[in-house]
Amino acid sequence: MLGVLAARGEPLRANLAGEALAFTSKLLLVDPRRAYILLEPSANQPANEALLARPRASFRAMSLGMHVEFAAAEPQRAEHGGRPAIRMRFPDVMATNQRREHERLNVQPQAPLHFIADAAGVISFDGSMLDISAGGLGFVQYASNITLEPGTILKGCRIEVPGRAPVAVDLEVRYSCPVTLPDGSHALRSGCRFVNPAPETKALLAAFFKR
Repeated sequence: MLGVLAARGEPLRANLAGEALAFTSKLLLVDPRRAYILLEPSANQPANEALLARPRASFRAMSLGMHVEFAAAEPQRAEHGGRPAIRMRFPDVMATNQRREHERLNVQPQAPLHFIADAAGVISFDGSMLDISAGGLGFVQYASNITLEPGTILKGCRIEVPGRAPVAVDLEVRYSCPVTLPDGSHALRSGCRFVNPAPETKALLAAFFKR
């Protein structure tokens, strides 16, 4: 898919400071054998400097009707054909998403959603569930120090729905994007798929779709 993005000259975008600073670019070269990619520098020089100062970043693009996300690390200055470029390691995480396979329902009001990001519960954060389907769910979370890249596995996520027993599920992040809320504050919206859902999870889904 990266080769398609490069050949078609599809624009890429990485949000480096919420929605305040966006790095926009194109892929110049994809070299899986030597495990690196080359990006065209952004026309926004502060965005270039912000990208180069980060250890890694997540990029989004659209091509052939598909939403593409990938994460790459170790940005550094480079040249390509005598022109400036930015070199990064070959993406270690990539996800594509087409039309939804399952009907998705909005959750009103937003259901409280608590995640435990590892089995020991060392890292945790709270979020609010926005929608749910037989295949996954969408949520927003407000912790500015947490970045959820495509491919991240969130283990032992706890869904707390009023009137029902809490359910623990494992989720795989498919995409994340910054959003601005009506009050002007910023949050991160993510879409996830269920990983091997247990019978309790399926019962919870059935309850939602019977409403």
